[in-house]
Amino acid sequence: MRNEILKYLETNSRIDLGELAILLDSDEVSVANEVAEMEKEKIICGYHTLIDWDKAGVEKVNALIEVRVTPQRNQGFDRIAERIYNYPEVAAVYLISGSYDLLVTLDGKSLKEVSRFVSAKLSTLDSVISTATHFILKKYKDHGTIMVPRKESERMLVTP
Repeated sequence: MRNEILKYLETNSRIDLGELAILLDSDEVSVANEVAEMEKEKIICGYHTLIDWDKAGVEKVNALIEVRVTPQRNQGFDRIAERIYNYPEVAAVYLISGSYDLLVTLDGKSLKEVSRFVSAKLSTLDSVISTATHFILKKYKDHGTIMVPRKESERMLVTP
């Protein structure tokens, strides 16, 4: 039952537990207890709301920053990742494969603010070798949700 609960919560964290119980052919108490246990075990780490800030009229800049670092003996990438994720501007930090080691996502008010963060804080860390910043210009799909309106069919209506 855990995997089924997680699948539903991943796409709709606001689902009513009674409704979820019906979908799972279970009772609400069992589902609520299972969710509470998964929260306690940190399987469920949090609940988030996906917001289209452009539609809300809020100026916001999102950036993906690739970071090459020198791993530290006996600690690998963990120590530098921790230093980076403790900055309040940082939304996420991922260890990745490829030519860079870490992928940092950042939310800022302007391109200048993000650039300042990268040059003044991120690039100056001892273990950081290099960075490459990519600004998100438009979101088409985020966390499984399509962010752009779907186009109506462009086919011409054929009438007899």
